[in-house]
Amino acid sequence: MYDRLRAQATRAPAALALQAGERSLTLPDLLSLADRMVAQWQAEGLGPGSFIGWLGHNSPEMLAALLACAQLGAVFVPLNWRLAAPELAAITTHAGLSALKHTPELAGLSGEVAALAPPAGPIEPAQPGDVLLVYTSGTTGEPKGAMHSQAGMVANLDIALAVQGLTPADRVLAVLPLFHVGGLCIQVLPALAVGAPVHLHARFDPAAWLHDVAAWRATTSLLVPAVMQAILAHPGWPSADLSSLRFLNSGSAIVPVALIEAFHARGVPMAQVYGSTETGPFSIALKPDEALAQVGSVGRPALGVWLKLANASGASGTEVPASEVGEIQLRAPNLMRGYHRLPAGSGFIDGWFATGDLACADAEGWVTVVGRSKDMIISGGENIYPPEIENLAATWPGVAEAAVVGLPDARWGEVPVLVLTARAGAVVDVDALRQHFNARLARFKHPRRIVLVDQMPRTALGKVQKAALRAQLGDLPPG
Repeated sequence: MYDRLRAQATRAPAALALQAGERSLTLPDLLSLADRMVAQWQAEGLGPGSFIGWLGHNSPEMLAALLACAQLGAVFVPLNWRLAAPELAAITTHAGLSALKHTPELAGLSGEVAALAPPAGPIEPAQPGDVLLVYTSGTTGEPKGAMHSQAGMVANLDIALAVQGLTPADRVLAVLPLFHVGGLCIQVLPALAVGAPVHLHARFDPAAWLHDVAAWRATTSLLVPAVMQAILAHPGWPSADLSSLRFLNSGSAIVPVALIEAFHARGVPMAQVYGSTETGPFSIALKPDEALAQVGSVGRPALGVWLKLANASGASGTEVPASEVGEIQLRAPNLMRGYHRLPAGSGFIDGWFATGDLACADAEGWVTVVGRSKDMIISGGENIYPPEIENLAATWPGVAEAAVVGLPDARWGEVPVLVLTARAGAVVDVDALRQHFNARLARFKHPRRIVLVDQMPRTALGKVQKAALRAQLGDLPPG
């Protein structure tokens, strides 16, 4: 990975690689920063097999730290600074950190974490080539550490470049956190490897995003649904200059069609990318020139990625027919090597990574994700896929966001409950929304309850934490 960036630095040593606030760095600048970290860390006794934690907002130093680990033969462990100190301490203990590094603005949090869980060194040794340990967001349970190799990350670079068609003429506006594989590996590392400059925001701000798309003439950016909603809700959205954008990418969660169409209405193709912490993450994707014609689809398997839609309730390895729902299972060169400190093969079935996501594919291979297998609701023997209800509710006047979860029911086993947030200043007519469902949803899919809340519980990437949402609903009086 370091060598790929070094080769690009040799080809274009003076070209802008990274803009971060007022700082402008070339690739040689970034690599020099990484080299200084290598020397410093070696002097501290760190080296091959060390696990080096990193706590900080997006910065050139964070990228340099990853490259330094690649040079050292160490494992880079980026940490989610939005977590509380005890949560971070549990992760750092599980990882077996040799050292915890931080940027100045998070020195206090880093100190709290180190006091709770002083770095004690690896509990389980890394394998040669391991370079990145990323903990999952924990939407369905305790976070797990996905271990990625340098070979896998280089494979992901090539897949991402092939799908997106990135060239040195592109200008990437990066606003998602680099402590997730999406923010790090979908656009930022591929752009640096091909010589496309990256404008790196420390944190997402909708006004700053709209400003820099226009002022910096960005050609692409990676967004997630919560970020898309914030952009659309900003008063500057209707008049924003988006003319420089060649395409946008979206992912991390099922993207409501209404959000995609809002960007398409402004002439900007929104190309979905399907993947996860474990998959590198590039797995299934729409190319920019496919996005306008395939609204709602996440695309087709990327080059080198093998997809199987498996019958989760049938015999091992059986595939579902076209247009039927099955679990997404993948084989690909950019998959994680495995889960840290879990038995080899955990999460895999006969060599295929079992994602837990449900999808269908049409006769031409276009894939549509319908939900998580753990989120599917079985009510009276009928399968209910929450996104079907969520997408319909999201188009209703005044609705900002919709999420559906299943709650226990004595008669039906489970029933769907629809949770909504309202747009600022809007009033949602719940009774009229129920009437709207009558002509558009089978009766068994109708939400048993509709609940308005101020905000949804979320992961750092904006995914709704449905387990937490179920717990909240369980505390409410019956409605």
